[in-house]
Amino acid sequence: MENKVISIAVVDDHTLFRHGISSLLSEYSDIKIVFDAANGVDMQEKITKYPLPQVILMDITMPLMNGYEATRWVKQNYPAIKVLALSMFEEDEPIIKMLKSGAGGYILKESKASDLVHAIKTVAEHDFFLNKLVSGKLLRSVQDDTVAKQPSTELTANETRFLEFCCTELTYKEIADKMCLSPHTIDNYREALFQKFDIKSRTGLVLFALKNHIAKF
Repeated sequence: MENKVISIAVVDDHTLFRHGISSLLSEYSDIKIVFDAANGVDMQEKITKYPLPQVILMDITMPLMNGYEATRWVKQNYPAIKVLALSMFEEDEPIIKMLKSGAGGYILKESKASDLVHAIKTVAEHDFFLNKLVSGKLLRSVQDDTVAKQPSTELTANETRFLEFCCTELTYKEIADKMCLSPHTIDNYREALFQKFDIKSRTGLVLFALKNHIAKF
């Protein structure tokens, strides 16, 4: 997408961060910021007044309307717009919740400008941005236009069920209880999936399930 200009919006309640990221991205000729907003409510008002962005950089914790609610609203009303979550910390729970709300990926706020631009271009073109938590063959399968073998054919029924539970709020111990299995067996499922698909975290498992339509949010 080197020759295409990607229009974006920045939604974050911290004015200095919002203006800072807008200033950084303005240095890239293939990125155009159409508007910025302080929260989800502000975004709802501005989205009708400006050209629609292709990608929205969405903060998670905001007043009036947080990133989860704002992302769900965007996906319900403008499903073609891609959402890239902005996170302060690499924690599973808020990131998984953003993915379940409709975000196509996330990036840490402390990331370099070049990494952010790469994430914007990737989510704009492929719908998903998979960072170092989901590497190797899964990333290649997303970026490869050829038809790849369906990962679901490599999963057992229990692995598929485990993946579905991973996309909920349940802890691994609670998943074990739901599946009537020992925590040790659940650990084995997790490690087997990590190795089989080159995944490195629970967030990665959720992204994998999302990309391959294994779990419906």
